[in-house]
Amino acid sequence: MTSFDSTPQLNVWRALLALSVVFVMLATTGWTAVQQHRGGSSPLQSALSKWEHGRLNGHALPAPDGSPTRLAHFFASLPPHQRSRLIARYPLAVGNMNGAPVDLRYRANRLALDQARKVEAKRVHDVRLSNLGHSEAKQRMKRFALLAHSDRKILAFDPMGNGRVAEVFGDLDKAQRVSVVVPGVDTNVLTFQRTFRKYSAPVGMARSLYDAERTASPHTRTAVIAWADYTAPIGLGVDAATSMRADDGSVRLNAMLRGLPGRSPVALYCHSYGSVVCGVAARHLPSRVSDIAVAGSPGMRAESASGLGTHARVWATRDKDDWIQDVPYMELGGLGHGADPVSSDFGARVVSSAHAKGHTGYFEPGTESLSNFAEIGTGSYRSVRCADANQHCQEGFSGGASA
Repeated sequence: MTSFDSTPQLNVWRALLALSVVFVMLATTGWTAVQQHRGGSSPLQSALSKWEHGRLNGHALPAPDGSPTRLAHFFASLPPHQRSRLIARYPLAVGNMNGAPVDLRYRANRLALDQARKVEAKRVHDVRLSNLGHSEAKQRMKRFALLAHSDRKILAFDPMGNGRVAEVFGDLDKAQRVSVVVPGVDTNVLTFQRTFRKYSAPVGMARSLYDAERTASPHTRTAVIAWADYTAPIGLGVDAATSMRADDGSVRLNAMLRGLPGRSPVALYCHSYGSVVCGVAARHLPSRVSDIAVAGSPGMRAESASGLGTHARVWATRDKDDWIQDVPYMELGGLGHGADPVSSDFGARVVSSAHAKGHTGYFEPGTESLSNFAEIGTGSYRSVRCADANQHCQEGFSGGASA
């Protein structure tokens, strides 16, 4: 792949084009985007507040946003019946508490999802709602019921607004390698999983990657997290053109990563606007994050891989038919997301995405992007296929799989 022409005239033209696009966004979607994110207190915030005022055996409970290590020690010190009591009292709080044992979080989130389902069941019959409101309540009720099923491993959940959720595939406690899928725009609790075009949704992406990793390295214990636990931009409006949602998402992503059990390497797979989240988060990632792979990226809020300020290896891929290549790869006054991660000047390891077919096909079975992601996720770096015009993505590796 070739980098963009850097002549001054072309850069000026692109700057003007970017500004004109943003002005159109402000005129047509800006106020809507801002208004859609307004609202009252989150149910999760209310649950955490109750936890902060709660007591167990006459003693105050630890701060819910405290050190994951301290929270892990707290839960480890409790007998099973006291753990169950805390889950019953504060399901939404425990279900989102970084540092709490993952099995407890799964159990707590089943309760929280069931409670949220009951709320939506009442809204279905609320005469004050419009037909559209009733339809949305019915959809949310069904989605919460699916997520609450006993075979789902929900690591995080908040029903506020459009909803946030994260799900685990595999055994997170015993995993030798952990992968995290960070999706882009229009991700919410209703789009978290799809039947049609399922590999364009976080659940389909994560399941596909999990299966591909087990195929690539059958003897490696892996776990994959579909992480949609941030408020993603809605459509291609102002939110998608700035880092506002990524700033908050990066904090949440790093908090989740620091609360993961064990010390096994972690790889991030960041699609579309998700790569903006990963780019903003990069400088503060825990050292166990070994790899960041971006697909269909509009930029990572950096001019180069080294400018991300991370020791993790940075990988990038983009399908030749992905419309994202037509966005202005620049940042001007907070608008835009910086350099093109697949350009030679950026310095990422550019890998093949053959057969991916457009912006949402990177996790489709049979694509080279998915097989490359699986090789990265299992540490088999020498098996990664470089992009046609870039044969340097394997530099620095020797032998077979890397630990």
